[in-house]
Amino acid sequence: MSIDRVRHATLREKVMSADEAAQFIQNGMMLAVTGFTGAGYPKAMPTAIANKAKDAHAKGEKFSVGMVTGASTAPECDGVLAEAKALHFRSPFQSDPTLRNGINAGEIAYQDMHLSHVEQQMRQGFYGKFDVAIVEATAITENGELIFAMGIGHGVEAVKNADKVIVEINAALSAGLEGMHDIYGDVGLPPHRKPIPVVGAFDRIGTTGLAIDPNKIVAIVFTNAGDRNSKFAEPDDISKRIAAQVIDFLDHEVKAGRLPKSLLPLQSGVGNVANAVMAGLLDAPFDDLTGYTEVLQDGMLDLILAKKMKTASATALSFSPDALARFNENIEFLKDKIILRPMEISNNPEVIRRLGVIGMNSMIEADIYGNVNSTHVMGTRMMNGIGGSGDFTRNGFFSIYVSPSTAKGGAISAIVPMVSHHDHTEHDVMFIVTEQGMADLRGKSPKERAKLIIDNCSHPDYRDMLRDYYDRAFVASQKSGGVHTPHLLLEALSWHQRFVETGDMRIK
Repeated sequence: MSIDRVRHATLREKVMSADEAAQFIQNGMMLAVTGFTGAGYPKAMPTAIANKAKDAHAKGEKFSVGMVTGASTAPECDGVLAEAKALHFRSPFQSDPTLRNGINAGEIAYQDMHLSHVEQQMRQGFYGKFDVAIVEATAITENGELIFAMGIGHGVEAVKNADKVIVEINAALSAGLEGMHDIYGDVGLPPHRKPIPVVGAFDRIGTTGLAIDPNKIVAIVFTNAGDRNSKFAEPDDISKRIAAQVIDFLDHEVKAGRLPKSLLPLQSGVGNVANAVMAGLLDAPFDDLTGYTEVLQDGMLDLILAKKMKTASATALSFSPDALARFNENIEFLKDKIILRPMEISNNPEVIRRLGVIGMNSMIEADIYGNVNSTHVMGTRMMNGIGGSGDFTRNGFFSIYVSPSTAKGGAISAIVPMVSHHDHTEHDVMFIVTEQGMADLRGKSPKERAKLIIDNCSHPDYRDMLRDYYDRAFVASQKSGGVHTPHLLLEALSWHQRFVETGDMRIK
């Protein structure tokens, strides 16, 4: 029975429906809501809040809230709230189409930020006061410890900083999750922050549950619903070619003595291409791999089940339906192979640098000098957000960006003269990979990077256009004395403008 998930006798008296719990949510409040890349988000409370907003709007009354999550949630959370016009502020990462439309229409204020910064900024009051935290959990122990769900994200700080806490206990989650979490929140504030004592990718430094004052919990709501378990597309030829490029490179680095045979801890961003790279490692000549990532997806799970990867650390588990079934079937085997941490630990720059994490993330576009845009389409339309990619790019041992060389049937080139929005600068990006090839940018000047990126990564339909742009920019820059990073400023963003006007970057 669901009530058995609440083992603290006194707290059982606070069980109520989501509609009843919505009484604690008032117009103008700031909410801290768990959820990280489609895992660990509340399933019932967002709909109850959305319905409350609709009722208020029907009466001509104002009702909206601000919401800070760990990362993206799902249609049952971000989607229903955005559709009900119940959000006026959202941070730090999102992927819901309805929410995205509201952001790009200017209806919802949105702050995109590095995920490793969120919890410290919550502690320091950068968001103001948090009125209510809404947290999905697996159980509450006899001692009142909260056992988080499939995603932790910023959940520790959400509970600590909010005046009131509403807990959703999800009976659909395996009870075997208990014991997989590693809750550590004793990091402090500047100038007295403490070093994070993680010296190995699988070091446990905290507790399996979060101690919480029972008086702070005002409501417990039961649910029985799965996470946003989206099915990954089967790796296509382009994804397989990208994966092969990355694996060949890693093999080269092992043979050159710059990596051990077991590599260094791996981080993989979200999406089909990143998942394809992990899948490709199943047949790669590496064993005893480790993971230190933010989201553990199908590919990394299969590496663990195949005993190619020893252990993996993350802040969320985001699986397809088939992978979730494999996870639940093997959860006893996986308990000492997977560890779930707060995102302040999983994305911590100090730890990432110390462990030498190999960061692999996706991009929207890169320019010929190695600057990467991972958030904005045509420079103005927010896609999802920077997420944790910057945490791993700036601090990882290797920073690898992957993308098909074109999008929209070839109408968009992923390699452009100048990115339309800068998220990751040329100083941090080491490798760019498309199905066309890889550009190793280590130790290269801007002009050397331009040649590598154009020749190795651009699609043939755009390669001559890029060469022509660079050659003319070089000649023009000789006259102005700016040949270090040649550009034609009047043309640098003309490809994006041409797409906006004609629907195609190519000159016809």
